[in-house]
Amino acid sequence: MFDRPLIVLTAGDVAGIGPEILLQALRDPAVQNACHALVVCDPAIMRKAVELCGGTTRISVLVEAPQDRNVLRQALVEASDAGQILCFNPAGSAVVDAPAGQVSAAAGDAAFRYLIRAIHLAKSGVVDAIATAPLNKAALHAAGHNFPGHTEILAQECGVDEFAMMLHLPESRIAPLRTLVSTAADAAESGQHGLSVAHVTLHTSIASVPELLTQQGIVDTAKLMHDFLERIGCVRNSVAVCALNPHGGESGLFGDEEARVIVPAVQQIRDRDSRRQTSGPLPVDTLIRRAVAGEFDGVVAMYHDQGHIPIKLMGFDAAVNITLGLPIVRTSPTHGTAFDRAWNPKTPADPAGMIEAILMAAKLCGSGAG
Repeated sequence: MFDRPLIVLTAGDVAGIGPEILLQALRDPAVQNACHALVVCDPAIMRKAVELCGGTTRISVLVEAPQDRNVLRQALVEASDAGQILCFNPAGSAVVDAPAGQVSAAAGDAAFRYLIRAIHLAKSGVVDAIATAPLNKAALHAAGHNFPGHTEILAQECGVDEFAMMLHLPESRIAPLRTLVSTAADAAESGQHGLSVAHVTLHTSIASVPELLTQQGIVDTAKLMHDFLERIGCVRNSVAVCALNPHGGESGLFGDEEARVIVPAVQQIRDRDSRRQTSGPLPVDTLIRRAVAGEFDGVVAMYHDQGHIPIKLMGFDAAVNITLGLPIVRTSPTHGTAFDRAWNPKTPADPAGMIEAILMAAKLCGSGAG
């Protein structure tokens, strides 16, 4: 019991499905065996989640802010032995009245405060990792917190400039797809560590992407990807870099970003460390099929939807969002708050993504990944 990592779970925007998927994830035996978890949320809201989902789970309240790792571990062990979920609330009670399934400043502010406290717990070493339920960007802004999302808040609070959002699909979820798309022409050597996609640019307009792409940004993102694959034990460590334009620019007919920015970046990556396999730039329509077939372990996407669409198509409820480049471990599911389904017993939320996020956080705690 005492060798399991301590993971803090933030409820995100409580008007959405966050509390529900946290509760269901904490009832999962795999999660219970992988870690000890502290929930950061108003306990009254977690009790509402118990009413929604059914069962007899009790919510225990940690009144004082956790300062000592051993004291917190003991409290978590005692709560677990008693069949309870330990909950800490750093954001007051105003959020209890936030309307379900709607944007509200109260919920946005609470989500922000949950995250900030979780970051401080991780940075101070009181906990080993953070796994976050989804927040709503409009609610975050309504509360006066002008960040595009979790990733940028984490980067600012951790004081890092080189970071990236990565989506990871576990091998157990992508293995059936490998069989479907593989042909005799595919390499015999196949990936065994899932499929990971990191993004050079993130929460920005499509129109702004070409001017935001830089050689150094691509190099930095590829390095973060290679480092992650190494940490999870991927010996082959084969990464493909996406082209920006259709057909890889078609020798300049459809754009010059490949020749001007991406090709030099890939060459710089190869020159810096020839032991790590880096390919590209490759047209995305064929690159993704090759990656799913097992030719590549990781993909470096140039913008948000270039990476998000294929991963969410293949495993919307199972993919994990991992923030690369932080001094702490942070994971989350890749789906959003699902306001249209939240707090409705007729449309129960699938906790698979939250479960995978917690399990990945626990795994990364043992690898030194941050």
